[in-house]
Amino acid sequence: MTSEASKAQNEKGEMACGDLQEGIVLKVLSGTYIVQAEADKSSDPPRYTCILRGTLRKQLTYTESAALPRRVVKAKMPPQTDVVAVGDRVLFSILPDHTGVIEEVLPRRTRFARAAFRGKEQTLVTNLDQLVVVFACAEPNPDPWRIDRWLVAAEAFGLEAVLVANKRDLVDETQFQRSFGEFAALGYKVLPTSALKETGIEPLRHVLRGRISAFTGPSGVGKSSLLNVLQPGLHLKVGAVGDVTHRGRHTTTVRELFPLEGGGWVADTPGLRQLELPALSRQELAECFVDFRPFLATPCRFRDCRHETEPGCNIKMAVEQGHLSARRYRSFLEIAHELEQSRPK
Repeated sequence: MTSEASKAQNEKGEMACGDLQEGIVLKVLSGTYIVQAEADKSSDPPRYTCILRGTLRKQLTYTESAALPRRVVKAKMPPQTDVVAVGDRVLFSILPDHTGVIEEVLPRRTRFARAAFRGKEQTLVTNLDQLVVVFACAEPNPDPWRIDRWLVAAEAFGLEAVLVANKRDLVDETQFQRSFGEFAALGYKVLPTSALKETGIEPLRHVLRGRISAFTGPSGVGKSSLLNVLQPGLHLKVGAVGDVTHRGRHTTTVRELFPLEGGGWVADTPGLRQLELPALSRQELAECFVDFRPFLATPCRFRDCRHETEPGCNIKMAVEQGHLSARRYRSFLEIAHELEQSRPK
């Protein structure tokens, strides 16, 4: 931001006046935020283009001594990359030109984030009820190891996960079960859909009704196409899978929250080639594998068991006895090693 633009933004912030209104952030665009006023209960509540109050961009440390006047002694950038994210509930003031200034970000009930540049987390969406994880049955082919990662992320952030198997029309029942049957057996809700054929849409619409959901998953699996069918009129940009790489191409480039006609909200998020998981200990990661939990209820022989080479490990014994999937166990070890290698030395 140029010095002139920064000065103009500060002057604009100083003009904020009137009572604060509560709203929900629908979209984030390079320093500006589209906020829908929640106090207005009309069928088409107003939306405002807002900026962020400058003090919200920094963490302020004040003097602690009662003998000294209260003043800022340290100001630093917050540890996360997104002070305000899509889905945040905020208090904002309205300016005379009908734009606004976000004055306060209300506490987040839940959030979905990924690790971003230099170890900071990028908050994708907040205040969610559920994470809708979309993979394709083909074009691109589903990867159970990647599905594991998305489900682990949902568990890590305390979100209910719904697994959508899109492009169901491209495979037969045997192939469908081979790709997604194990996740249904774990207790996850698996919904087969086809955006092209418009099948499976009503069960998906039912799952979304009255809830705040985020669509996430790899590029090219049809997230935006599904949303266009679910909510006619969105006209979200869609793309094709590359003929050479057979990988999806990014079509969604910004995060945005849409109200659904049947009630509820849904966010479309950019496709991710690789989902970077939050920092988790081995024990926390094991708890995110829902099939491991019954075997974690009884402590292993060693209290700090890493569930890898230690004798008397309940997880290892469950795998050896066929009570746990060997593939899922290898997936756990692969993610555990990756997380440990990514930790600062």
